[in-house]
Amino acid sequence: MKTRTRRTVLVTSAAVLAAAVGVIALSGFHTGVRELEQPAAGAENSELTTSERIGIRTFEPPAGITVDPDVVYGTSNDGVLLTLDVCTPPDVAADASATNAPATDASAAGPGGSSTPGPGDADTGDTEQAGTDRSDAATGDTGDTGDTGDTGDTEQSIARETVLSIHGGSWARGDKGNPDWRSVCEWLASEGFVALSVDYRLAPHAVFPAALDDLRLALEWAREPANAQEYGIDPTRIAAFGGSAGGNLAALLGLDGEGELTEGSRVAAVAELSGPVELSAAALENAPDGLVLSVLSYLGCESFDDCPAAKDASPLTHIDASDPPVFIGHSLDEFVPLSQSKDFAAALSAAGVESRLMVVPGADHSIGILDETMRAAVAEFLHRALAAGERPRGT
Repeated sequence: MKTRTRRTVLVTSAAVLAAAVGVIALSGFHTGVRELEQPAAGAENSELTTSERIGIRTFEPPAGITVDPDVVYGTSNDGVLLTLDVCTPPDVAADASATNAPATDASAAGPGGSSTPGPGDADTGDTEQAGTDRSDAATGDTGDTGDTGDTGDTEQSIARETVLSIHGGSWARGDKGNPDWRSVCEWLASEGFVALSVDYRLAPHAVFPAALDDLRLALEWAREPANAQEYGIDPTRIAAFGGSAGGNLAALLGLDGEGELTEGSRVAAVAELSGPVELSAAALENAPDGLVLSVLSYLGCESFDDCPAAKDASPLTHIDASDPPVFIGHSLDEFVPLSQSKDFAAALSAAGVESRLMVVPGADHSIGILDETMRAAVAEFLHRALAAGERPRGT
C-alpha cells in the first residue's frame, strides 16, 4: 500500500520570512539562513544498525496517509533553516466532510484495536488503562471532536491529537526522512494522530541545548493558529515521542519548564523508548564507552569533571508534580542500561507523575522494540493522556 505525498514548504513566521530575505540581500557577505546539514536520508542513518525486520519495520502503512515533507518550521539562532515532515491520518478528508455531523458511535472517533501487555511489562505510578479499545479510550475521543470552527473548507478542518516525533542517532546523526522514522511518522498517523517528524541540529557542530531549542521552536510553530488550521493540529493536545537520543529529548521537552502543558513549548504527554535520561558519570558507569563518548560530544564537554550541562540535559533531574504522563519502553539487555529507565519510572512515581514502564526481552534498541504490541501500548497511552479535558495523574 502506498501513501500519498504532497510537497509543501510552509513559512509562517515573519522572522523566518525576514531571514529568508536576508539570504538574498546579504548573499555577497555569505551570511543568512542556511539549510540544515543532515546526513543523507537512508537506512544507514537509523539507530537500527541491523538489517532485520524488527520493531517499526513490521509496520505496514494503510492507504491514504498523507506525507508533507520538508515543511519549514523556523530558523535557529545560528541561521539554520529547520524542517519537519507532517503525516496526516487517512480519514482526514472524510472527517472534514462530516465536521458538523455528530458522531453516532465510538468507532467514528478513531482507530480501534486492543492493547495487550508484552512480556516483562511492568507498570509504575498510575497505570490503569481506560478500556482495551483505543477507539473508546477516554470516553471515545481520539481527536476528532476538536472542531476549530471551520465548516470543512479545508481537509484538516478538525483539530486532532498531535505527536512530535523525534528521531534518534546519538544526537549526532539520524534524519526524519530515513525509512525507519518515516514509518514511525506513518504509524502515528495510522493511529489517528497528526504526526510532526522533526529534524534538529546535531552534535558535535551544535551542542546542548541546540536540539532542545529546535524542538521548542517546532512546538511553537505547531501552535501558530494558521499552522494548526492547515494541518488539523489541536494546539492543546500535543505529545512528544522519541527513541534513543530522541527519547532523551522527548522526555526533556516534557519535563523541563513550567506552566500549562497546553501552551508554548510544553507537551501534554511523553512516550520514549531506550532514552538515556540521566547523563551523569555515575548513571553511565556501566554504559558502553561509545554511549559515554556520544553523551560528552552532545554536551560539549571533554569529561564529566566540569560539565554542568550534564544535569541540565538529564530529564530525571527536572521531574516535578506538574509534569505530563510518561510512557517508558526498554529492552532487557540493550546497551542503554535498563537502570536508566527503572530509576526514571521510580522518580516519576515518587513525584506523583503517572508513568508506565514496559520492559521487553532481548537486546533490541529504540524503535527496534516498536513492534505491534509496543505500538498498541504506546498509542493507547498517548490517546488516553491527550484526551480532551483530562490529565491522568500518578498517586
